[in-house]
Amino acid sequence: MSINHSVNVLIVDDYKTMLRIIRNLLKQIEFDNVDEATDGTDALAKLRAGNYGLVISDWNMVPMTGLELLQEVRRDPKLKTLPFIMITAESKAENVVSAKQAGVSNYIVKPFNAETLKGKIEKVLGNA
Repeated sequence: MSINHSVNVLIVDDYKTMLRIIRNLLKQIEFDNVDEATDGTDALAKLRAGNYGLVISDWNMVPMTGLELLQEVRRDPKLKTLPFIMITAESKAENVVSAKQAGVSNYIVKPFNAETLKGKIEKVLGNA
């Protein structure tokens, strides 16, 4: 499956190291249009002001969690169909269910590599 690599991607995580890791993984799979936000509030402002084609967000952040960000995105008429991949260190079934109920496009459990990220993005953008 081919992916549109020119899509603008917003990555959201409160750990700068994780942002750098995700950015490097995206570069490996040929995504160069990558922007960053360090929490859900910052991400929501950027999403409402910008033109993004994909969000990759961590679950555990303050003051707005990734799940709360996802819920806000799905409530916003302009953003509600935006592909959204949730990243988490926990693979608890209830978290997966909560994310699915909130409308997540896909879900990645840490740690992951470029191949895993590529596969998740292909599934999301292929259905977008």
